[in-house]
Amino acid sequence: MAAFENFDNIFLDLSKESGKCRFAENGLGWKPSGGGNTFTLDRGDIASAQWSRAAKGYEVKILKRSSELVHLDGFQQEDLERLSKIFKNWYSVNLDPKEHALRGWNWGKTEFSKAELVFNVQNKPAFEVPYTEISNTNLAGRNEVSVEFAASNEDDTGTNGHLGGARGRGKKSGAGKDQLVEMRFYIPGTTTRKETEGEEAGSGAEEEKNAATLFYETLMDKAEIGETAGDAIATFLEVLHLTPRGRFDIDMYEASFRLRGKTYDYKIQYEHIKKFMVLPKPDDLHFMLCIGLDPPLRQGQTRYPFIVMQAKKDEEVTIDLNLTEEQLNDKYKDRLQPHYEQPLHQVITYIFKGLANKKITSPAKDFMTHRNQFGIKCSIKAAEGFLYCLEKAFMFVPKPATYVSYDHTSSIVFSRVSGAVSALSTFDIAVHMKSGGPPHSFSNINREDLKALEGFFKLKGLRVKNEIDEDANLLAAALREEAMDESEEEVVGARAERGSADEDEESVDEDFQAESESDVAEEYDSDHESSGSGSAESDVDGEMGEDEDEEMADAEEEPKPKAKKQKTGK
Repeated sequence: MAAFENFDNIFLDLSKESGKCRFAENGLGWKPSGGGNTFTLDRGDIASAQWSRAAKGYEVKILKRSSELVHLDGFQQEDLERLSKIFKNWYSVNLDPKEHALRGWNWGKTEFSKAELVFNVQNKPAFEVPYTEISNTNLAGRNEVSVEFAASNEDDTGTNGHLGGARGRGKKSGAGKDQLVEMRFYIPGTTTRKETEGEEAGSGAEEEKNAATLFYETLMDKAEIGETAGDAIATFLEVLHLTPRGRFDIDMYEASFRLRGKTYDYKIQYEHIKKFMVLPKPDDLHFMLCIGLDPPLRQGQTRYPFIVMQAKKDEEVTIDLNLTEEQLNDKYKDRLQPHYEQPLHQVITYIFKGLANKKITSPAKDFMTHRNQFGIKCSIKAAEGFLYCLEKAFMFVPKPATYVSYDHTSSIVFSRVSGAVSALSTFDIAVHMKSGGPPHSFSNINREDLKALEGFFKLKGLRVKNEIDEDANLLAAALREEAMDESEEEVVGARAERGSADEDEESVDEDFQAESESDVAEEYDSDHESSGSGSAESDVDGEMGEDEDEEMADAEEEPKPKAKKQKTGK
């Protein structure tokens, strides 16, 4: 054989650019055709190799001794013989042909290999998922396990674009325009650890357990989603979370933290934390800690760009960090202390600040409500919460947690809900954005906070339009007109009121056909026996039927004309 073998138009790890792949006795290399960095792999790092059909022809999948995978795609079928000799003679590794299942079945058997999760149909792999691409897994039900994949931006390849856009570790899911972000497995029945993990199963391998639970635990271990509790630098138990709702244990590690709940577990890298806010609740009893994430936390189809946790103001904890004195001095000097004995919200804040090295944001000191609080009680649609004015943005918590930067705000409009019963005591805010689109609306804000908010927004240089004052001027004018109309009516005097009564009396007299004025006087005579007597009433009774008479008695309509007669007789 020659000293080296070349292959053109080969793609490395789903790269956008093709390149030239060269095999030599001491290893292999790949360089993008458009120029850039060269990828090399030493022969001693090659543990095994596999040949199979792929997207751009045929691929060679190499398993490194570090359990990482390298994909070389774009070979032709006639290259198999040359490549088999290369791997056998130079690297002492067999290039195993692997045929994929093409039946399209969605049921089969899962297999946990050294570097990937394999889904087999009739003993042939239908698809493989590298463990490095799995970001999280949860028990979605008694027999259901959800597997979430690492989401990444189109330009974020993990290699800074040096290798022709090749996808680095944990970045392969972002290779296409559409990304697969979650997959669910339905796993009924019971099984043993030996059946699940194969020969790698340790002690207790024969014990039967729920198959879905065993799958979940094995995947957590293989994908290294949850570090062991002994590695945690600090742990906080049963911390109340408002978003997502529930109580979670918080395990804090060197590069990430983990939320462990009864149903869901989340592993979040500190580099994904973009904001950390400490917000005092207006009840003077609690503090809310708000963590902004990018990419957001996912729970099924729901995305949570903010985690909101709540702690009592006077709830104190004592904690010793699981760090040696050397680690504290070398990595976290002046950022962490070995021992904390303070309120819970302060300890969580200090440790997050030390490990994640993020700035802590608090409400602006220039704004206070009429109750001397930082939080304004208000609503977004039907969801009640609190609006905080920070130095550079609005923040509404707890749900839906909403962050609005002042830099992206074009104007703020104060308005009142027309027709609302509480319109005089509350008002609304509409925040219009420079990018257009629907405004952010915060409703049912106490009217006493209007002047303080308006002054704060002007202090921040924001455009403010107060429609409430305009409405108040229009309302005052309308009230003045109404007062003038009422005064004109009062000028008419008591005679005008009596005239209207006379009109009513005349219409009643026509209906009842009263015989004479003596009937009216008779009601006021000292010998008048009862309100039911009188010739007028008897005449009417004679003309009406018995049924109609009973209805009139039940409705008690007879006293009404008498009351008017009394007024007329005065």
